[in-house]
Amino acid sequence: MIIQVTGVEERFRQPLEHIIHLFFEKVQVNFESGAEVDADAVIELRLDGEQELHAYARLVEKASGKTYESSYSREVLYKPEDKEWRKQAKQVISHPLLDVLEQYTDIEQPWGILTGIRPTKLLHRRIQQNIPKEQAHRELKEDFLIRDEKIRLMQQIVDRQLTMVPDLHHLRHEVSIYIGIPFCPTKCAYCTFPAYAINGKQGSVDSFLGGLHYEMREIGRWLRENDMGITTIYFGGGTPTSITAEEMDMLYEEMYSSFPHMDKVREITVEAGRPDTITPEKLAVLNKWNIDRISINPQSYIEETLKAIGRHHTVQETIDKFHLARQSGMNNINMDLIIGLPGEGMAEFEYTLAETEKLMPESVTVHTLSFKRASEMTRNKEKYRVASREEIQEMMKRAESWTKDNGYVPYYLYRQKNILGNLENVGYAKPGRESLYNIMIMEEVQSIIGLGCGAASKWVHPVTGSISRFANPKEPKAYNDNYKHYTDAKIEALNKLFSVKIMKKEGEEGGKKI
Repeated sequence: MIIQVTGVEERFRQPLEHIIHLFFEKVQVNFESGAEVDADAVIELRLDGEQELHAYARLVEKASGKTYESSYSREVLYKPEDKEWRKQAKQVISHPLLDVLEQYTDIEQPWGILTGIRPTKLLHRRIQQNIPKEQAHRELKEDFLIRDEKIRLMQQIVDRQLTMVPDLHHLRHEVSIYIGIPFCPTKCAYCTFPAYAINGKQGSVDSFLGGLHYEMREIGRWLRENDMGITTIYFGGGTPTSITAEEMDMLYEEMYSSFPHMDKVREITVEAGRPDTITPEKLAVLNKWNIDRISINPQSYIEETLKAIGRHHTVQETIDKFHLARQSGMNNINMDLIIGLPGEGMAEFEYTLAETEKLMPESVTVHTLSFKRASEMTRNKEKYRVASREEIQEMMKRAESWTKDNGYVPYYLYRQKNILGNLENVGYAKPGRESLYNIMIMEEVQSIIGLGCGAASKWVHPVTGSISRFANPKEPKAYNDNYKHYTDAKIEALNKLFSVKIMKKEGEEGGKKI
């Protein structure tokens, strides 16, 4: 599919191209109006005005000559040189573009023109501004064309988050910590995380763990010296349970000795996502250090699917390891399921839900398959056939009804580029069992310090809320060679970020100086 777009200023091209990509799996977008392009369709866009913005879109299908038109106007209070004016101008010109594409394809976009990955932040922002709920919903619908069912989902999630973390909007004086372990038994076909097959890599593992212990000690020293509290700690990867029980034990001992105020940490999570890494010895280590929130991720209960995506464990092993974890005292277990895995349709997904219902984990995260740019699955799409957009949407609706019927509530969501059906990933939990770290990372309410290979730190400015990022190397050798440099750089960034005690632990309002 080739689409030529005319009349668009360069500063608007990227967001408009993102909207076009929502409608077509494979599309080439050309913005050069003077070039000769053998396009399947031509879209003419126009934006006029300053305080009263008028946008017009016209799509012509080349083969049939069929034409689709739409227009939209909005009054703005800002001047063209203001950043806010440009933001609103982008929204205005996006409205008729979305409309003509929906007419042309007969595809409705429930998230409207929204292409960002954290929709609930829009609602949280309005709550912090004391905007009444009805007005906030109306703004989301009018500004972004988000459909009612998605606004209701956003409200459910925001309500649940504020129930679990009443001080969610006032946590910039604390941090959370992400610790990345970059090893897995094997690499899954859809994965782009830093994950390296652990077999035969013991030398790399030993060097990596030495660097990680150093990072934990030095960051812990900074936190202690600055009397900085920790909200949550999350061990991810890779698969953190790929290392040995002895290595896990030493790692958690380092955590407790290095980090301050461990008695006030609200949650510690360890991903044990690959069932083939779980042993009685490792579960005993988790119990020793009072860690009871883990993930055991089936992704699917179809044996052929697991083989196709490179997960070298069986369905029965997932079930057995779940029961082993339960018997070992794990009382807060998450399970990830993926909609749209190769070869799976509604029947297979129904079977996966039925098998999950036999286990009833405390939380279930329903992912919609995303073709991530660097994954094996994206590089070989012909090999990995997936369900249609319509069937993906039906599976998501079934996940919503199944979770509701079984007493789960939605508590966080995020979206990704190239996600099937332009849908979302949603975390569901039994009330009171929500992952606090997932809420922290998605709503970006505080800085998260990333330690370990491939771990990204996210700096949230304690006054302005502006966000910047700093990443450790993804490759173990590069990390092992440079972990001291990256630790020093993080400490320097933290010193700048929290250079002045600008907030009190009580009374902070939306990041304003008190």
